[in-house]
Amino acid sequence: MKINDLLFKLPSAASSVPTPRFINLRESESSELQTGSIASELTQGLTAQSAALSPKFFYNTLGSKLFEAITVLDEYYPTRTEAGIFQAASTQIASALAQTGLNDPCLIDLGAGNCAKALALMPVITPRQYVPVDISADFLRDAAGQVQNSFPALDIVGVGMDFSAGLRLPDEVQLHDRVYFYPGSSLGNFQPAQALAFLRNIADKAQGKARGLLLGIDLVKDTATLEAAYDDALGVTAAFNKNLLRNVNELLAADFDVRQWKHVAVFNAEHSRIEMHLEALSDLRVTWPGHSRHFVAGERIHTESSYKYTVESMTDLLKQAGFSQVRHWTDPQQWFAVFWAAA
Repeated sequence: MKINDLLFKLPSAASSVPTPRFINLRESESSELQTGSIASELTQGLTAQSAALSPKFFYNTLGSKLFEAITVLDEYYPTRTEAGIFQAASTQIASALAQTGLNDPCLIDLGAGNCAKALALMPVITPRQYVPVDISADFLRDAAGQVQNSFPALDIVGVGMDFSAGLRLPDEVQLHDRVYFYPGSSLGNFQPAQALAFLRNIADKAQGKARGLLLGIDLVKDTATLEAAYDDALGVTAAFNKNLLRNVNELLAADFDVRQWKHVAVFNAEHSRIEMHLEALSDLRVTWPGHSRHFVAGERIHTESSYKYTVESMTDLLKQAGFSQVRHWTDPQQWFAVFWAAA
């Protein structure tokens, strides 16, 4: 399928843009809450000796909008740097995918958000089917509709799901010639062992069904640049971090007061990761049904780790996961890398 067949043309009065199919696997969340799986996960994190919450709880509707704002901040280089790589290396990326034997693939966009990154790739990959996947189902539904407006002929299947616990796509997703797209260095949110398991899962799915993975990864660089990217002068990232507590209040019926917490972002050189925390400004107590926790002033809740890799370490990880062909492209400063890993 050629890109000209997909591109948006102004519809005539008699025509209409189709509505993308949307499968919300998160509709079971209410039953999960009733059975206690989400409440149990949150309670376990909040009552641990060192409190910690998964970054997946950032992404309610407001959190997704705040992250969208973060990506255009001066300090937040990953989005624009990655986009620059895709633009500069588009011909080489298209050639690498063609060498793998792709023919009108299914583009599976993991953590799709507003789908902007995939939109920029459409002329390169020319997919037959586009499958945006995101934990924020309502936000994704709107974004998928915008993609359909631009590409009326494209088969779109939006999937609302938490794929961090496992990637089981519905039957509506094209089985063969799948290209997994995981941009924005989101893989860095996994601990290295978890990242390896996640990549192995994709590599296993690629055998006979997919061609590979197009992956964006943030690279190790100076501490000042890294920390500024996660602690911007406008305080948007701070609001994004604190909004996690608002989401926990809703999911857990807790009574966090975001005014009692401050945002902290530091680079942990030993583990090669940015850490985001929420730090109590004073002694306080948080309660939720059946539980409570006292926090002393200065005590922190660990909300995110974002691991930074080198080209060599990520290449090794992809090969350990089972990908046999690995190529990469970087920006001139070598701040960021895009990898194509074929099964």
